[in-house]
Amino acid sequence: MLSADELALLEAIRESGSLSRAAARLGKAPSTVSHAARQLEARFDALLFDRRRYRLQLTPAGHLLAQEAARLMLDVSRLTRRVKQVAGGWEDRLWIVTDEILEFETLLPVIHAFDALASGVTLRITHEVLTGTWDALRDGRADLVVGATNEPPVIPGLRWFELGVMEWVFAVAPHHPLARAPEPVDASALLQHRAVVVADTSRRLEVRGYGVLGGQPSLAVPSMHAKIRAQCDGLGVGWLPHERVAGLLARGALVEKRMADPREPNLLYVAWRGDHQGRALEWWLAQLKHERLASRLVKGIALA
Repeated sequence: MLSADELALLEAIRESGSLSRAAARLGKAPSTVSHAARQLEARFDALLFDRRRYRLQLTPAGHLLAQEAARLMLDVSRLTRRVKQVAGGWEDRLWIVTDEILEFETLLPVIHAFDALASGVTLRITHEVLTGTWDALRDGRADLVVGATNEPPVIPGLRWFELGVMEWVFAVAPHHPLARAPEPVDASALLQHRAVVVADTSRRLEVRGYGVLGGQPSLAVPSMHAKIRAQCDGLGVGWLPHERVAGLLARGALVEKRMADPREPNLLYVAWRGDHQGRALEWWLAQLKHERLASRLVKGIALA
């Protein structure tokens, strides 16, 4: 491992091309810098500096050492910042997992506000679906989950609060056969048509699904946005977030159907494990408790 002085010496010689200019940059006597350069060559048992020309140049071995030295200097600087960051109570990284039912765009203003703190914390934001969201917290793939559905499971150290309630509407394309079905639509009528579902991402066996009857054909898609588009194209039927498709219903791109077995609203949760709580997590929890942000997350961005 090179010392900080040796790293600075190599960088100064590489950029200046002169022992005297390198010495001036480092605030040392040329003889001191020359001696240090020779010691460095002796340490690596290699010729690092080509002294045959007027301008001091690095040999190929010297170039390699200088490049690696520059990288090491950057790594040391980053490590120093990270150590100070963690010592100050900030996490090195915060992994946030949202249920896919929430839209990433609604988090953009919050990310901008977090960046303004200049905390140095690396954010990682991914998403899961249904049980997969809780799995991420249980398995250590998330520090914070946002928009998780269903009742909170038993997880050591689990803490949570309610984000809001999501209302649902059963909708079909106007050209879909079910659009003309008499209301309320019952199970026997539903079984004749394919349901569109967002696939549960749980790694465990107890995967869950909504709106699919036993024996009903289904089309599994990767996101709620894909589900909405598939139903607009008449590829299937199913429950959709009411606020998000209100515009599509208003202009007739989708038709609401009254069901014999209505779907209850979903309560969405914010959850984390209390044994790993740093300043970044505390900041995000405070933001998510604001009613305005919570409402924006739950309602999403209406499609037109």
